[in-house]
Amino acid sequence: MNEILTQEKSIYIQISEMIENDILRDILCEEERVPSTNELAKLYAINPATAAKGINILVEAGIVYKKRGIGMFVAKGAKEVIQKKRKDAFYQDYIASMLAEAQSLGITKQELVQMIMEGK
Repeated sequence: MNEILTQEKSIYIQISEMIENDILRDILCEEERVPSTNELAKLYAINPATAAKGINILVEAGIVYKKRGIGMFVAKGAKEVIQKKRKDAFYQDYIASMLAEAQSLGITKQELVQMIMEGK
C-alpha cells in the first residue's frame, strides 16, 4: 500500500483499488488484516471517513469483512471476486468497443485474433 494518490479518481475509490491490488498481488492474503481506516488516513494524510468509504466498497463487494473489535480482514475467495469484477470491466471497457470497431471496419474474428497473436 505504498502507492501514491492521484487526482484522476476519487480518493476513496483509489483506496479500495489499492487494497484490491494488494490482494491480487498476494500482499494481502485471505484472512489477513487489512489496514484500518485510521492507519490509511495517517498513511495518506486523508480524512478517516474517506478511508472508511473505500473500505465499505470492499465490504459491500464481499472482499473484506469486519471482525468486531479486531478490524477488517480479507474474505475467503476475495481474489477470485476481484478477478471476475476486473475481467468483466475489461470486457466492457475494451473488448466490446474493439469488437464493434472491428465489425465496422469489416475485420473478421479470425483476422482480429491473428492481429492479437502477432501483436499488431
